[in-house]
Amino acid sequence: MNVQKIYIGGWFQRTTLHLSEIYDFLKKAESPLDLEHERLVALRDAMDLQSVEMKLWHLDYVDLISRTGIETKIYEDGLMIVSIENTREVDNDVTALTTYYEQKLSPGISYIFSLGAPIPKELAHIKTIYPYFVVLDHAEQKDIDALMHQFEQERYFDIHEKGFEIYRGDKLYIINNTSESLSDIEKFIEEQIFIREFKTQLHRYLNLHRIIWERIAEVKERGAIRGDEVGAFKGKIESYAKTINLIEARINQMGTYIRTRESIAKENTCLTHFLNVLEFKYETLADTLEYIKDIWTMTKNYVESALSLFSGIQAKSTESSVRNLTVITSMGVGATLIGLFSQKLPQLHVSGVIYFVVVAGVGYSADKLMKRIYQRRMYSIGDIKIAKDIA
Repeated sequence: MNVQKIYIGGWFQRTTLHLSEIYDFLKKAESPLDLEHERLVALRDAMDLQSVEMKLWHLDYVDLISRTGIETKIYEDGLMIVSIENTREVDNDVTALTTYYEQKLSPGISYIFSLGAPIPKELAHIKTIYPYFVVLDHAEQKDIDALMHQFEQERYFDIHEKGFEIYRGDKLYIINNTSESLSDIEKFIEEQIFIREFKTQLHRYLNLHRIIWERIAEVKERGAIRGDEVGAFKGKIESYAKTINLIEARINQMGTYIRTRESIAKENTCLTHFLNVLEFKYETLADTLEYIKDIWTMTKNYVESALSLFSGIQAKSTESSVRNLTVITSMGVGATLIGLFSQKLPQLHVSGVIYFVVVAGVGYSADKLMKRIYQRRMYSIGDIKIAKDIA
């Protein structure tokens, strides 16, 4: 079995501005931002770079090669492709690629983009499972079956086209090259990684919509909430609102990337033989994106209505406490004035001090009691119950 090359990759929205920052970091360990120079140098040195070049293409990219032979291409739209020519066993090469991507490449790239709008915490710690693309050269069926078995992959489907064959498992794509050039197959792999990563991000946003919606609905559908629970839950809703605003910006950016990639794929004659596999993916991705946008708008409205509802309940509880405190304070002041005017001359007596302390204590205790009552009081949550859509 002749293994030509192995690939993994990932994608997150970037622009040509980000690409320039990446190039400066990789070439000179510099950044225009207020980042620690020593850390920049350490992260760059960890990549063990042999060469770094800026390449001009339909989408510009930075091409870097490590001293161990691992090549990385970082495109201006954020696509990163890491590859290695097969030098040992396939599983060893896959491990080497994954280790380089996660432990050497990603920490440096993440650090130079560590300032600015943060990644929502609900997404920051999600571990991505990268698909592994293994390109074989005129492999026999038994070799393909053996490789699937080695990685414990169940075969999902096969695609047989003139010049290449694709055998797909869960985490493994095997491309059997029968007459295509390796560079053309590499372009196809790049598009497949972009499509898969794009779809994965949309799926995360869909799941996050479900989580946020259910957490709010769990409380709203009770019908009532205690006063001392309102503040904590309102704080959670405010954090959801912040998360939604951050992700909404990401979602609104994504349409541009689909159109650009689709246009390049259709104009690139090298991908002509692969369009039967790719062409409908861009259209369905665009449709899915529009669906997620609608879902996210609905989620944002739901969170805003919940925030307004609980803000109103909190204001009502606070207003009641202030009103009762005012009444108690007025009673204490009135009682004190009555005591003073009932004497011929206001004189300082021990009994007067005790009297003042008792009045203050009664007022303080009454205030605490009233606050406790309003904290334990149940407030109704008026919400229209609707049948849930299958999202």
